Amino acid sequence: MDSSPETFQLSVAAAEVYESRFVPALFADWAPHLVDLAGIGPGQAILDVACGTGIVARVALDRVAGTGRVVGVDLNEAMLTVARRVCPGVEWRQGDSAALPFADASFDRVLCQMALMFFPDRAGALREMRRVAVPDGTVALVVPGRLDAQPAYGPFVEMATRHAGPEAASLLGAYFACGDLSELAALVEAAGLRVGQTRTRIGRVRFGSIDEFVVAEVEGSPLGGRIGAETYARIREDARAVLRTFPTPEGLEVPLTGHLIAARR
Repeated sequence: MDSSPETFQLSVAAAEVYESRFVPALFADWAPHLVDLAGIGPGQAILDVACGTGIVARVALDRVAGTGRVVGVDLNEAMLTVARRVCPGVEWRQGDSAALPFADASFDRVLCQMALMFFPDRAGALREMRRVAVPDGTVALVVPGRLDAQPAYGPFVEMATRHAGPEAASLLGAYFACGDLSELAALVEAAGLRVGQTRTRIGRVRFGSIDEFVVAEVEGSPLGGRIGAETYARIREDARAVLRTFPTPEGLEVPLTGHLIAARR
């Protein structure tokens, strides 16, 4: 996998869709587990790196119980626009993971949910997270597991690649680029952090239908703008067969295996 993934930039309208669709469908399921692993509590200073619209920061804000400081930082100003609307109680800052706009040793806990795989310089971003953590502070991450360990996403990406070519594998598979836990732990250690705890869990991604899943996956990546209508129609049609074992009375629920890792400075 290319170590320089494509940057996903969003408009405010797309960020609103992210908040209304992807947060309840996926990210809200993982945020409490990440916050628990990091050991967040009252009085702490917390940083949420690549915060998006801020679901992790919002959960952390509840845990510090009005006695700490919670900051969310993201490169994408559109995400921050939505984050500010949803939760004005968090301090929202625009900034790059490769050069976090904070002094050394500013935060007790530094969190990053489902974003490390998109950083152009993952090692550099981890070094920055370490830099802004206090001595003996915690850096905690969650990333999706390997694509070949995903019973729904794996076959879906394979099918889309048959129709759309290798670019589909690169764009749709980018989400799983940090999915090898041993490699992830080695990357964290190489940044000068001491891995303390790791957990692997299976979460659930929920959509109203198979079509809604396909729209989210294809149009939520650059692939949507790079394939023709006929190719897109074939992907949507074949997705019904690939995902036929995952419908529920409420729509569609697919498993997502992910890794959580907590390390100390």
